[in-house]
Amino acid sequence: MTPNQLRVASIQMVSTPSVDKNLANAEQLIQEAKALGAELVVLPEYFCLMAHHESDKNLIKEDFNHGPIQSYLSSIAKSHAIYLIAGTIPLKATVENKVKNSTLVFSPSGEIISRYDKIHLFGFKKDEEEYQESRTIEAGDIPQSFVINKNGISWKFGLSVCYDIRFPELYRAMGEVDCHIIPAAFTRTTGEAHWEILLRARAIENQCYVLASAQGGQHENGRSTWGQSMLVDPWGEIKSQITQGPGVVMGVLDKSITQQVRTQLPALLHRTL
Repeated sequence: MTPNQLRVASIQMVSTPSVDKNLANAEQLIQEAKALGAELVVLPEYFCLMAHHESDKNLIKEDFNHGPIQSYLSSIAKSHAIYLIAGTIPLKATVENKVKNSTLVFSPSGEIISRYDKIHLFGFKKDEEEYQESRTIEAGDIPQSFVINKNGISWKFGLSVCYDIRFPELYRAMGEVDCHIIPAAFTRTTGEAHWEILLRARAIENQCYVLASAQGGQHENGRSTWGQSMLVDPWGEIKSQITQGPGVVMGVLDKSITQQVRTQLPALLHRTL
């Protein structure tokens, strides 16, 4: 590893209706990632709960920066000395019967250094399959990114969640970043058709890495998620991935690769809008 590199990991899960079980499974996979040298680890959307009913998220929602789920994650980040991106946790919203679907970033000291509330809420209906996140989730409205420093070098990360990847204007609003972090729980139907294409497109058009952490498998609540957690480089090549089931995707972010792509094809400089 050189000073211009950062070792990252994406966790894939098949979360259950049990928060305790999910947190234990997440910690085991984080430990595996840390043993492989990860300095930054990402958990998928809904990692802490894939409930039987959409409204069950209200039963475990927490105040921001306070609650057992956040405390648990803070202790994990601190004990393993990693940046831990928990995407997502249900936080209290302004509407009583809804939650914010929020990504929280924990520093190696266990502090929350960034928060992103999912902006675009998934809606899909095909035959008997239907999802309407707006029924139980209150949308966010502010794009978010964060910066970390390692050996005097800054790394900028963009935050988005799942359905957000269909809206490229969100990514441009964050400016130039080193890596976009995308936790997700794509359905099997939409994932098979669009997941890889959209992730690679976001990497290519922004000339940056994309690190995606997904739910991947058959859940106890009957939902089937696509999986295929991956790391994509600034040229759009998939550097590492897994298909279905729990696991860890390891990879390295390299600033020299990003600079090479942006120099050889300076598309970001050619923008007119």
